[in-house]
Amino acid sequence: MTITQPDLSVFETIESEVRSYCRGWPTVFDRAQGSRMYDEDGRAYLDFFAGAGSLNYGHNNPVLKRALIDYLERDGVTHGLDMSTTAKRAFLQTFQDLVLRPRDLPYKVMFPGPTGTNAVESALKLARKVKGREAIVSFTNAFHGMSLGSLAVTGNAFKRAGAGIPLVHGTPMPFDNYFDGTVEDFLWFERLLEDQGSGLNKPAAVIVETVQGEGGINVARREWLQALAALCERQDMLLIVDDIQMGCGRTGAFFSFEEAGITPDIVTVSKSISGYGLPMSLCLFKPELDIWEPGEHNGTFRGNNPAFVTATATLEQYWADGSAMEKQTRQRGEQVEQGLISITEENLADIKEYRGRGLVWGLEFHDKARAGKVAQRAFELGLLIETSGPESEVVKLLPALTITPEELDEGLSILARAVRETV
Repeated sequence: MTITQPDLSVFETIESEVRSYCRGWPTVFDRAQGSRMYDEDGRAYLDFFAGAGSLNYGHNNPVLKRALIDYLERDGVTHGLDMSTTAKRAFLQTFQDLVLRPRDLPYKVMFPGPTGTNAVESALKLARKVKGREAIVSFTNAFHGMSLGSLAVTGNAFKRAGAGIPLVHGTPMPFDNYFDGTVEDFLWFERLLEDQGSGLNKPAAVIVETVQGEGGINVARREWLQALAALCERQDMLLIVDDIQMGCGRTGAFFSFEEAGITPDIVTVSKSISGYGLPMSLCLFKPELDIWEPGEHNGTFRGNNPAFVTATATLEQYWADGSAMEKQTRQRGEQVEQGLISITEENLADIKEYRGRGLVWGLEFHDKARAGKVAQRAFELGLLIETSGPESEVVKLLPALTITPEELDEGLSILARAVRETV
């Protein structure tokens, strides 16, 4: 078979140098369905990336696509700012009935701008408004977005440097197991809070990911999250859980913090909340925190009605039965874990660790450059995977929650081959 080189000239001459994913996957994609993407020559790629977690239910999910097409064909409102619409009403009612009420979560729902970093910015702004303080505590290797407020609580030095100005009012603390279990949890943090000479301004809030996706698939223990929630309550700080990548069922439960038995004060949600890859984000918070003045935080595209339509269809299709989706994700996760165990046993000298929860997993190599080579070889073999971690030293697996067991086995087999064939 003759493989033609894709025509990338227009991207290389007109599009900015800031583009990134296309450099690792040098082809031109044309269509996608389920867990497969196809380039313009018809070559299929198995997708273990899922739009960086924005496609938990696969590409062009037929149930969601039908709901969207029907809405558009009847001339449903597309752009609505924060006006009341039938699509927004249906989403809010369904979200309350299928997500919030069954979990006894009292949250008010705010629609900030359509992306994850918009949700984070609104959460930070609200926390500062409520507490009357500027400082926010985040954690080592955190990632919360690319706008300035979100970057200030992000750990990655490369991404922070892109700001071009000092990033202020954010203080990092050690994430779970940062010292390999040799230091008591929150010993340093609480000592600074209680020491009048520490130089740490009293924080308004703490922001945390239960599983750090971009930071290297670092999984916080249940006990650590519970201790963090208790610390925030003792010290009069709000707890913000950034569930942008790990929410919407990625770790099993709809919200990733459910297994820890905690109720954050504020939760940010985006990526797969629309279900279809359409831009949409939520900032959820306890009712007593809703002290916004009308229009105090707004955005032109916070009323993405087509996203409301697919989000509602997603909840009705996958979350009306309270436990089926969660159970399936855990089963698929166990399948991935078994595959990673086999790969690790075959490459004991090369692999440092595998780790994850639900359907987010990471494979870390001793040689930090190895992960990138594995991802490149996997692409050549027809598998889309990315890397994560501060030095891109972790291969990150993020398949759709709707992926079949057979597709998982196929992808894990390709990954095993890619590891064998790289040095």
